[in-house]
Amino acid sequence: MSVETITLGCRLNFAESEEMKRLRADNGLLTIVNSCAVTAEAERQTRQAIRRARRERPDARIVVIGCAAQLSPDAYRSMPEVDAVELRDFAAPLTVAAGYRGRVRSFVAVQTGCDHRCTFCTIWQARGPSRSLPYAAVRDAVVRELEAGAREIVLTGVDVTSYTTDGTGFGTLCQRLLGELPRLERLRLSSLDSIEIDPALMELIAGETRLMPHFHLSLQAGDDLILKRMRRRHSRGDAVRTVAAIKAARSDATIGADLIAGFPTESEEAALNTLQLLDDCDVVAGHIFPFSPRPNTPAARMPQVEREIVKARAARLRDRAAERRADWLRSLAGTSQRVLIENKERGHSDGFAPIFVAGSVRGQSGLATVTGVGDGQLIGEFA
Repeated sequence: MSVETITLGCRLNFAESEEMKRLRADNGLLTIVNSCAVTAEAERQTRQAIRRARRERPDARIVVIGCAAQLSPDAYRSMPEVDAVELRDFAAPLTVAAGYRGRVRSFVAVQTGCDHRCTFCTIWQARGPSRSLPYAAVRDAVVRELEAGAREIVLTGVDVTSYTTDGTGFGTLCQRLLGELPRLERLRLSSLDSIEIDPALMELIAGETRLMPHFHLSLQAGDDLILKRMRRRHSRGDAVRTVAAIKAARSDATIGADLIAGFPTESEEAALNTLQLLDDCDVVAGHIFPFSPRPNTPAARMPQVEREIVKARAARLRDRAAERRADWLRSLAGTSQRVLIENKERGHSDGFAPIFVAGSVRGQSGLATVTGVGDGQLIGEFA
């Protein structure tokens, strides 16, 4: 393939990378690096990926796009490995980015940008205000992906629960897609802002089995003072109540969460409140981020927690999240799960448990396997 994409960061980036690969299929030997700026580590990994791309494809033209490029274009232009930095005008008419990277799960972007101003975040600076794609365009993109072979659609965006167009909110968007597209057997949602889960979406959670029961929530912290200083719009109690409502509506629901360790001014008591949130919200898929100050954000000007303390609190959160995940996986032993086989090595259950094909992975304790699959005959099928 003449066009290669290297994608850092979120599912929205993966969808946009696939769209760009389609648009540039005949552009010669080209490597597109889709960058991420959510943390300092994400930017470090972006630079590392650029250098590796030059070593592995020395004759390719390297173009850098994405949030890190939007925020610091000159920094990437100055890298000797980079041929060009391309900036996007997010105020221009949008197209629905979608793609499944050669697999059976397809990411479909329904929205980009953000209207909120969390004190730690620069993504709104990179992508501008929230803008939602028209329902018809989203529906057409989903149909295109299904016709191309995708068996699971993942709706994604910067802030998908803020989706609204022509009076249609995010829950109604999901309802319409599932109602109008019987071929859509498996709909999954990317990260949700818990305070924006609307009644239509909760109705789907309770009654629609084609909506996958894994819900990843952007919680960020479990302490009310820290949440206020983050300028989040929910309290600790709101998060716990939202998860309780999801669990009451759907007995097989599983919960993931993004959590930040060591936010400025975080006390040990506040850190322990976030640690306890893993239990209180029954989190089985914790994404833990040690706080790193982002340029031109209010949080960067707040009193910082010592770096070693930040690292220690992040490690403690990761350890507890890993324990909870291992306990959950062990609890699935002896059960039957519906699995979408994604490739020769693995698939995921409805609740997003990783399922490894028997014989494909050695030394993986605590992970389930699918037997009798053979050499990839069931890729794209349910088992």
